[in-house]
Amino acid sequence: MPAAAWILIAASLGVKIPVAAVAVILIGAVLAAVHHAELIAHRIGEPFGTLVLAVAVTVIELGLIVTLMSAAEEGAATLARDTVFAAVMIILNGLVGICIFVGALRHREQVFQQTGVSAALATLCALTVLTLVLPNFTLSEPGPVYSASQLGFVAVVSFLLYATFIAVQTVAHRDYFLPDKHVAGDHEVHAAPPTNRAAWLSFGCLLACLGAVVILAKKLAPPIEAGVEAAGAPQAAVGVIIAALVLMPESVAAVRASVANRLQTSLNLGLGSALATIGLTIPAVAGLSLLAGLPIALGLDTKSTVLLVLTLIVSTLTLGTGRTTVLQGVVHLVIFAVYLFTTVVP
Repeated sequence: MPAAAWILIAASLGVKIPVAAVAVILIGAVLAAVHHAELIAHRIGEPFGTLVLAVAVTVIELGLIVTLMSAAEEGAATLARDTVFAAVMIILNGLVGICIFVGALRHREQVFQQTGVSAALATLCALTVLTLVLPNFTLSEPGPVYSASQLGFVAVVSFLLYATFIAVQTVAHRDYFLPDKHVAGDHEVHAAPPTNRAAWLSFGCLLACLGAVVILAKKLAPPIEAGVEAAGAPQAAVGVIIAALVLMPESVAAVRASVANRLQTSLNLGLGSALATIGLTIPAVAGLSLLAGLPIALGLDTKSTVLLVLTLIVSTLTLGTGRTTVLQGVVHLVIFAVYLFTTVVP
């Protein structure tokens, strides 16, 4: 599948490829990425396995954002903000909601390590408020923007917060993020791990699949944009669709883990992706803005701020007990539906 995806990408440079073919290969690349990510995770163990997928997707997504910011003229200032906000809402409401919902339907009640999830949520709350809300209330520059010194400071603080979280997750308190082996019941948990050679081969295939997913998603952007315009929806809907396509590998892996009664792995993937999206994307686009002189507006509008605060509060309450039920999944999915609806009908 990685080879087929890149052959299609190479062929699209010379001839026009039907949208349906691009969509089919994109879905295949997503499924292949999930397969290889699960092999790597089984070889190196948790939480390193989920970290590999989260960081890989975020780095490639970051490259796409930086490329679009450099080339875009209209809308470049808010591109990073809209992409990061869409990713956070998709992960915290859509992905977490569906994982809790389908897991509860199959297993009624699921458990996870509250200590690790609470640490991730605390870090995520700080990052989202500092990067997406605080710019609306600073006085150095008019509008939802930071001054150059403020932007540089927040970029450094964001990266340090994310780096500290990774150190805690992988070294200092790794046991806080490990799933309960007595709860997980699928055969993959107890299967023999792949060899080092197979793991490295899967890592190469994972990078190839993720790169193909981003490029194919970018190729789908023009027809998606045309469809959104024809439907009379705002341009912000395009960013939501593209963000959903880029996050698809993590989403599929997280839902599969939840169905297998490994909600801890699902939360590691979801929250880790949200943290990486902010902790890596904001410093990078801030550096690009300062070095290249590109404008960047990070502050959300009032409607988006309300939805973000509601999401953070509900996420803290939902994941504050170490147990989940179907009701909590429905609450997150309802908020996600409201977010999508108000994006299309602002």
